[in-house]
Amino acid sequence: MRWKNGRFSQVADDREVMTPGRIGAPLGERATLVQFSSAFCSPCRATRVLLADIASKVDGVTTVEIDAEEHLDLVREMGIMRTPTVLVLDARGAVTTRASGLPRREQVMAALNRAVDAR
Repeated sequence: MRWKNGRFSQVADDREVMTPGRIGAPLGERATLVQFSSAFCSPCRATRVLLADIASKVDGVTTVEIDAEEHLDLVREMGIMRTPTVLVLDARGAVTTRASGLPRREQVMAALNRAVDAR
C-alpha cells in the first residue's frame, strides 16, 4: 500500500457528506480541505502547512484539522486508517477525493480543482 502514499483517490458516487456540525467548523464557499491528524505525526505538520498555504491562495477554500484521537467515532465512520488523511469536500460538503499520507502540492491542487469543478 506504500505506493499510494499521499495520492488522492476518487470516492464513490454515493458520497459521504460532511456537515459543519460533523467537522466542527464552517465549510468553505467553494471547497474544504479536511485533515485528520494526530499529535506525534510529523507528516501531519507538513500537511497542515501545505493545506493552509493552498487555502490562503485559492478563494473560497478553507481548511479544517481534526484530531483523530479526540474524534474516534468520526475516524471509524469515515474509515480513516492512518494520519494524515486528507478529505477534499465540494461546496455542499460531499467528499470528492481522499488521500492517506503526505500529499504533494500538485496532487492537492488537482483534487481541489475537481471538487470546485464538480459544483
